Amino acid sequence: MNARSPLLSHQSLARAAVIGALLLAPLLSLAEDLPDDFAHHTPLTISGEGPWYRLELPLAAQLNARQSNLNDVRVFNADGQAQPYALTLGQPQRQEEETPVDVKWFPLYNSDDAKDAEPRIRVERSTTGTLVEVQPQEDMEAGEEILRGWLLDTSAIKGPLDQLILDWSSEREGFQRFDIEASDDLQHWLRWGEGQVARLSFADELVEQRVVTLPGRSARYLRLLWTNPQSAPTLTSAQLVSVRPGVLPLSWSPKIAGRVEKPGVYVWQLPVALPLERMKIDIAQPNSLAPVTLYARHDSNGPWRVVDSGLLYRLTQNGQDVVQDEMELPGDVMQQLKLEVDDRGGGLGKEAPGLRFAVRATQLVFLGRGAAPYSLAIGNATIKSASLPLSTLVPGITPEKLASLGSARLDASTMNAPVAAAPPAAGPDWKRIGLWAVLVLGVILLGAMALGTLRASNAKR
Repeated sequence: MNARSPLLSHQSLARAAVIGALLLAPLLSLAEDLPDDFAHHTPLTISGEGPWYRLELPLAAQLNARQSNLNDVRVFNADGQAQPYALTLGQPQRQEEETPVDVKWFPLYNSDDAKDAEPRIRVERSTTGTLVEVQPQEDMEAGEEILRGWLLDTSAIKGPLDQLILDWSSEREGFQRFDIEASDDLQHWLRWGEGQVARLSFADELVEQRVVTLPGRSARYLRLLWTNPQSAPTLTSAQLVSVRPGVLPLSWSPKIAGRVEKPGVYVWQLPVALPLERMKIDIAQPNSLAPVTLYARHDSNGPWRVVDSGLLYRLTQNGQDVVQDEMELPGDVMQQLKLEVDDRGGGLGKEAPGLRFAVRATQLVFLGRGAAPYSLAIGNATIKSASLPLSTLVPGITPEKLASLGSARLDASTMNAPVAAAPPAAGPDWKRIGLWAVLVLGVILLGAMALGTLRASNAKR
């Protein structure tokens, strides 16, 4: 009997472990995310092939969140099991490259004894600011002037300058280096870096480098100053390319009401703090003109800070309304907005106008497991994020594969849900704390059972 006691001991421990696991299994399931942990639930309608589905998460649904980073969003199946998911922000659409634009260029001369100095010029401009003539500020006799560089008139290009394309007379070969400076008034110059072009010929082969990358900023004039003035080539062509940035996909809120803090000052409280990209003011009265300053803060206890200033208007011209009712925002997380209106333009009325705001569009991708229907749950101030990286959730993901996934959409009534102020943050989640307490007690009970079995076995031995 004693010879078999070790075997009995191991068998007893195994039975205790099995019994403990059976006892803890329901407790572990209770400790997982549960549908009842969330304030709002919306059914999802799915279409297309699974098992992955894409959901464009409307801002009307996001406003039910209790965390600005959407940590408190989940997808559940019909059995109440949470589904693996990933959140992705909308990316700007592909940039559109404009056709190269020919620009005027003017030589910049210095005297031979001051060839490395900054060129001093006198200019003649048209009423639109276009350069007509550029001459040295000091008269120089023939043979004394040194070609220091070139002045380009870029005033006709309204967008950011991204590329400079040059061509020059063929007698100048090799590498040509120059400094690039920008100005809006021909008086104050900002250095944009260095540029280099090249033309090399060998055995009837020609190698050229004519494109110079610019920093993507706007300027009315560019100045190209050659590092070695004696080698400055004679330009035959100068072109500039401006790349229009892609449109950032946005998700707009329903209209929310504000309050009048004092005449000409309006305040809006968002339901939840969000990273705002744009806002739109409802200008109801025709022929309204309002110089404004916009302030924002993260919550009602923080300091106000200036976000932007501008001119809002709704004017009637030739029987049609011309409206400027939007302002760009920096994408910072904010929950309160304040607009101060200069009443010399007539103001925006005695009542606070309606306001809509926009955030970057958010897409939720989930892996459907278990029985349908699926539902979206949101609204929990204390829960932690369960979002996976998209590349982990969908191995080998590409933009094309993402576009081909099945789709999910929310019930239409949720899309138009009224926007209300967020309730106060919830206190401790006592339900979850209690579940974890039961789980810990179960582990202690399991350990006690195993220890008791081991002692009884040793006593028999």
